[in-house]
Amino acid sequence: MAFTLPELPYAYDALQPYMSKETLEYHHDKHHQAYVDMGNKLAGDAGMADASLEEIVKQSFGKNQPLFNNAGQHYNHIHFWKWMKPNGGGKALPGKLQTAFDSDLGGYDKFRNDFIEAGKGQFGSGWAWVAVKDGKLAIMKTPNGENPLVHGAEPILGVDVWEHSYYIDYRNARPKYLEAFVDNLVNWDYVLERYEAAAR
Repeated sequence: MAFTLPELPYAYDALQPYMSKETLEYHHDKHHQAYVDMGNKLAGDAGMADASLEEIVKQSFGKNQPLFNNAGQHYNHIHFWKWMKPNGGGKALPGKLQTAFDSDLGGYDKFRNDFIEAGKGQFGSGWAWVAVKDGKLAIMKTPNGENPLVHGAEPILGVDVWEHSYYIDYRNARPKYLEAFVDNLVNWDYVLERYEAAAR
Protein backbone atom coordinates (compact mmCIF):
# COMPACT_ATOMS: atom_id res chain seq x y z
CA MET A 1 0.00 0.00 0.00
CA ALA A 2 1.74 3.18 -1.18
CA PHE A 3 2.36 5.88 1.39
CA THR A 4 0.59 9.15 0.60
CA LEU A 5 0.82 12.50 2.34
CA PRO A 6 -2.54 13.27 3.96
CA GLU A 7 -3.93 16.77 3.76
CA LEU A 8 -4.03 18.65 7.03
CA PRO A 9 -7.51 18.53 8.60
CA TYR A 10 -7.38 22.32 9.15
CA ALA A 11 -5.85 25.39 7.50
CA TYR A 12 -2.13 26.05 7.90
CA ASP A 13 -2.84 29.05 10.13
CA ALA A 14 -5.62 27.39 12.18
CA LEU A 15 -3.44 26.40 15.16
CA GLN A 16 -1.91 29.84 15.73
CA PRO A 17 -0.60 31.16 18.04
CA TYR A 18 0.31 27.76 19.51
CA MET A 19 1.68 26.33 16.27
CA SER A 20 2.49 28.69 13.43
CA LYS A 21 1.64 28.48 9.74
CA GLU A 22 5.39 28.38 9.03
CA THR A 23 5.90 25.39 11.32
CA LEU A 24 3.05 23.45 9.71
CA GLU A 25 4.24 24.28 6.19
CA TYR A 26 7.74 22.98 6.94
CA HIS A 27 6.72 20.09 9.15
CA HIS A 28 3.89 18.76 6.96
CA ASP A 29 4.95 19.76 3.45
CA LYS A 30 8.69 19.11 3.78
CA HIS A 31 9.44 16.71 6.66
CA HIS A 32 6.39 14.44 6.36
CA GLN A 33 6.60 14.46 2.54
CA ALA A 34 10.22 13.28 2.79
CA TYR A 35 9.17 10.31 4.98
CA VAL A 36 6.49 9.42 2.41
CA ASP A 37 8.85 9.62 -0.56
CA MET A 38 11.69 7.67 1.06
CA GLY A 39 9.30 5.20 2.71
CA ASN A 40 7.75 4.31 -0.65
CA LYS A 41 11.18 3.74 -2.21
CA LEU A 42 12.46 1.62 0.69
CA ALA A 43 9.23 -0.40 1.01
CA GLY A 44 9.45 -1.18 -2.70
CA ASP A 45 13.11 -2.18 -2.36
CA ALA A 46 12.19 -4.49 0.53
CA GLY A 47 9.35 -6.16 -1.39
CA MET A 48 6.78 -4.73 1.02
CA ALA A 49 5.01 -2.26 -1.27
CA ASP A 50 1.67 -4.09 -0.84
CA ALA A 51 1.86 -4.46 2.96
CA SER A 52 -0.15 -2.21 5.26
CA LEU A 53 1.65 0.62 7.01
CA GLU A 54 1.25 -1.06 10.42
CA GLU A 55 2.72 -4.30 9.05
CA ILE A 56 5.68 -2.45 7.56
CA VAL A 57 6.34 -0.63 10.85
CA LYS A 58 6.22 -3.83 12.90
CA GLN A 59 8.12 -6.05 10.44
CA SER A 60 10.92 -3.57 9.73
CA PHE A 61 11.60 -2.75 13.41
CA GLY A 62 15.04 -4.03 14.35
CA LYS A 63 15.57 -5.52 10.87
CA ASN A 64 15.52 -2.71 8.30
CA GLN A 65 16.31 0.52 10.13
CA PRO A 66 16.07 2.94 7.15
CA LEU A 67 12.64 1.57 6.19
CA PHE A 68 11.49 1.57 9.82
CA ASN A 69 12.61 5.16 10.35
CA ASN A 70 10.52 6.43 7.45
CA ALA A 71 7.51 4.13 7.90
CA GLY A 72 7.44 4.81 11.65
CA GLN A 73 7.54 8.55 11.14
CA HIS A 74 4.85 8.38 8.45
CA TYR A 75 2.60 6.44 10.83
CA ASN A 76 3.32 8.84 13.69
CA HIS A 77 2.62 11.94 11.64
CA ILE A 78 -0.60 10.66 10.05
CA HIS A 79 -2.01 10.61 13.58
CA PHE A 80 -0.15 13.67 14.89
CA TRP A 81 -2.04 16.00 12.54
CA LYS A 82 -5.34 14.51 13.72
CA TRP A 83 -4.34 14.72 17.39
CA MET A 84 -4.53 18.50 17.09
CA LYS A 85 -7.35 20.90 16.31
CA PRO A 86 -8.12 24.60 16.71
CA ASN A 87 -9.44 25.40 20.20
CA GLY A 88 -8.40 21.98 21.43
CA GLY A 89 -6.79 20.80 24.64
CA GLY A 90 -7.86 21.44 28.20
CA LYS A 91 -9.70 19.36 30.74
CA ALA A 92 -12.98 18.77 28.89
CA LEU A 93 -12.45 15.10 28.07
CA PRO A 94 -15.26 12.90 26.67
CA GLY A 95 -16.79 10.86 29.49
CA LYS A 96 -15.37 7.45 28.57
CA LEU A 97 -11.90 8.96 28.20
CA GLN A 98 -12.18 10.81 31.51
CA THR A 99 -13.09 7.55 33.26
CA ALA A 100 -10.06 5.79 31.76
CA PHE A 101 -7.71 8.69 32.62
CA ASP A 102 -9.01 8.68 36.20
CA SER A 103 -8.59 4.93 36.67
CA ASP A 104 -5.35 4.33 34.75
CA LEU A 105 -3.41 7.62 34.82
CA GLY A 106 -4.46 9.14 38.15
CA GLY A 107 -6.72 11.80 36.63
CA TYR A 108 -6.23 14.69 34.23
CA ASP A 109 -3.78 16.75 36.30
CA LYS A 110 -1.46 13.80 36.88
CA PHE A 111 -1.71 12.82 33.21
CA ARG A 112 -0.83 16.39 32.16
CA ASN A 113 2.23 16.48 34.39
CA ASP A 114 3.44 12.97 33.50
CA PHE A 115 2.88 13.41 29.76
CA ILE A 116 4.75 16.73 29.69
CA GLU A 117 7.56 15.22 31.76
CA ALA A 118 7.81 12.29 29.31
CA GLY A 119 8.20 14.75 26.45
CA LYS A 120 10.71 16.87 28.34
CA GLY A 121 12.67 13.79 29.40
CA GLN A 122 13.04 12.28 25.93
CA PHE A 123 16.70 12.99 25.23
CA GLY A 124 17.21 14.17 21.67
CA SER A 125 14.49 13.46 19.12
CA GLY A 126 11.44 11.33 19.77
CA TRP A 127 7.85 11.21 20.95
CA ALA A 128 5.74 11.10 24.11
CA TRP A 129 2.60 8.96 24.12
CA VAL A 130 -0.54 7.80 25.83
CA ALA A 131 -1.07 4.21 24.74
CA VAL A 132 -3.23 1.22 25.55
CA LYS A 133 -0.98 -1.57 26.82
CA ASP A 134 -2.32 -4.78 28.35
CA GLY A 135 -5.79 -3.26 28.46
CA LYS A 136 -4.78 -0.13 30.39
CA LEU A 137 -3.60 3.35 29.55
CA ALA A 138 0.09 4.05 29.99
CA ILE A 139 2.35 7.02 29.33
CA MET A 140 5.38 6.14 27.23
CA LYS A 141 8.22 7.86 25.42
CA THR A 142 10.22 6.60 22.47
CA PRO A 143 13.34 7.76 20.61
CA ASN A 144 13.41 8.93 17.01
CA GLY A 145 10.61 7.33 14.94
CA GLU A 146 9.72 4.55 17.35
CA ASN A 147 6.14 4.26 18.55
CA PRO A 148 4.11 2.08 20.92
CA LEU A 149 3.14 -0.31 18.10
CA VAL A 150 6.57 -1.94 18.27
CA HIS A 151 6.30 -2.30 22.06
CA GLY A 152 3.02 -4.20 22.13
CA ALA A 153 0.81 -1.16 22.63
CA GLU A 154 -1.66 1.01 20.67
CA PRO A 155 -1.04 4.76 20.70
CA ILE A 156 -4.09 6.94 21.36
CA LEU A 157 -2.23 10.27 21.77
CA GLY A 158 1.26 11.34 20.75
CA VAL A 159 3.32 14.50 20.63
CA ASP A 160 6.33 15.03 18.39
CA VAL A 161 9.37 16.35 20.27
CA TRP A 162 11.73 16.50 17.30
CA GLU A 163 13.06 20.04 17.11
CA HIS A 164 11.43 20.66 13.73
CA SER A 165 8.07 20.36 15.50
CA TYR A 166 8.61 23.36 17.75
CA TYR A 167 11.86 25.25 17.12
CA ILE A 168 10.42 27.95 14.84
CA ASP A 169 7.81 28.85 17.47
CA TYR A 170 9.47 28.02 20.79
CA ARG A 171 13.21 27.82 20.04
CA ASN A 172 14.70 25.57 22.74
CA ALA A 173 11.73 25.89 25.16
CA ARG A 174 10.37 22.38 24.66
CA PRO A 175 8.38 22.50 27.95
CA LYS A 176 6.41 25.54 26.73
CA TYR A 177 5.59 23.74 23.49
CA LEU A 178 4.39 20.67 25.41
CA GLU A 179 2.24 22.79 27.71
CA ALA A 180 0.70 24.58 24.72
CA PHE A 181 0.02 21.23 23.02
CA VAL A 182 -1.84 19.77 26.01
CA ASP A 183 -3.64 22.95 27.03
CA ASN A 184 -4.64 24.30 23.61
CA LEU A 185 -4.22 21.80 20.76
CA VAL A 186 -5.20 18.22 21.68
CA ASN A 187 -8.17 16.87 19.74
CA TRP A 188 -9.81 14.80 22.49
CA ASP A 189 -12.44 13.46 20.07
CA TYR A 190 -9.72 11.79 18.00
CA VAL A 191 -8.04 10.48 21.16
CA LEU A 192 -11.39 8.92 22.10
CA GLU A 193 -11.75 7.41 18.62
CA ARG A 194 -8.29 5.84 18.94
CA TYR A 195 -9.07 4.64 22.49
CA GLU A 196 -12.31 2.96 21.42
CA ALA A 197 -10.56 1.27 18.49
CA ALA A 198 -7.73 0.02 20.74
CA ALA A 199 -10.12 -1.20 23.43
CA ARG A 200 -12.06 -3.48 21.07
